[in-house]
Amino acid sequence: MFSAGILAMNEPNNRKRVYLVEDHPLMRASLAALLKQELDLVICGEADNAKRAQREIIEKKPDLAILDISLNDSSGFDLIKGLRTEAPRLKIIVLSMHDEKLYAERCIRGGADGYLMKRESSKRIVDAIRDVLAGKLAISDKISTALAERFLRARKSQDGALLSELSDRELEVFNLLGQGLASRKIAENLGISAKTVQAHFHRIKQKLQLSTATELLREATRWHHDSSDF
Repeated sequence: MFSAGILAMNEPNNRKRVYLVEDHPLMRASLAALLKQELDLVICGEADNAKRAQREIIEKKPDLAILDISLNDSSGFDLIKGLRTEAPRLKIIVLSMHDEKLYAERCIRGGADGYLMKRESSKRIVDAIRDVLAGKLAISDKISTALAERFLRARKSQDGALLSELSDRELEVFNLLGQGLASRKIAENLGISAKTVQAHFHRIKQKLQLSTATELLREATRWHHDSSDF
């Protein structure tokens, strides 16, 4: 015989509602299949772009959103900040392939409640969802250790020290340049002008102590290759 607690948990109205924001169909389907196995969670919506995601999240009022910071039409950082303003009670978990050593802290500072790499196990992802819904911060063991070591030693490599000086937008521009995108395409992806992209290039060169556009492209390509090697 089922207990009253288990029956209550199975009632649709008692399930925590999750919204998925992911522009890769296979990854979105995989997440959906995973969460549909959990009796206490239900998917209330999905989107492959930030504009639709923000509109529907405000309308549907989910308990939690899972999103990537790389989206076709916009910046994931902007989406996080927008959701934090428009839906302050929403819990947010970033699930990404990007280097957590550089991105996790930025996302948490921007308003996310958790950051996980896409290579994490299904159990770890589900556990993180429940941790965040319970009011806890969910970050991977690796980044948790790294942050602890940072506070204890406060020492970084030269590359890390320089990159940490970049703003969120500058890091996005640097990453897209490293992917081989031209300035006009970077502008389209981020919804800014080509002139603004060039201004970001100039500031990035200054902060990374680079002299030419060729050096900037070489460093961006090298960094993107290294950070994608997981």
